[in-house]
Amino acid sequence: MRRPSSGRRGWLGALALVLLGMAIALGGTAGLHATNRTEFCITCHEMKDNNFAEYSHTIHARNRTGVQAGCGDCHVPHEFPDVLWRKLGAVKDIVGHFSGEIDTPERFEQHRLALAQQVWQRMKATDSRECRSCHNVQAMDPELQGKTAQKQHKRLATEGKTCIDCHFGIAHKEPAGAEPADLDAAASAPSGT
Repeated sequence: MRRPSSGRRGWLGALALVLLGMAIALGGTAGLHATNRTEFCITCHEMKDNNFAEYSHTIHARNRTGVQAGCGDCHVPHEFPDVLWRKLGAVKDIVGHFSGEIDTPERFEQHRLALAQQVWQRMKATDSRECRSCHNVQAMDPELQGKTAQKQHKRLATEGKTCIDCHFGIAHKEPAGAEPADLDAAASAPSGT
């Protein structure tokens, strides 16, 4: 039996590397998509018993048109590499789950404000990027909105506001004690006071 020539071995090695790279990329992509599904998110009882229970009665879960936004639609960027960075940042949620930090409704409530503030900060920093994946301000018809909504939506362009500034309790219970506007005040407060 003849042994393959060194040129042929190099070609076969390169082909094996390409195939391995494709398998890793496809597996990684499938993993990212699978972990963006609401069904995956609610495998942790903290999410199922708290956030999902609240969400399931909101307009993002049930509405007249049947359009539904799941956990990943609102909490995970849709573009690469942002989605990857968000997944890496979610490791703290896994730590919270296994450490017992938020494993009971009472403990979850103790941390609700801090958890919400982390989401609000991320959304403010990205100009509510995930909201804008579905909601297009330019496509909104102000004539179909109430007077307050019309006024507030004008502020998006003129005052640098973003979706989360007003819609922070749209899918989950609002935590007692703060709202996203408080983040602006804290950021602009002089240090050392």
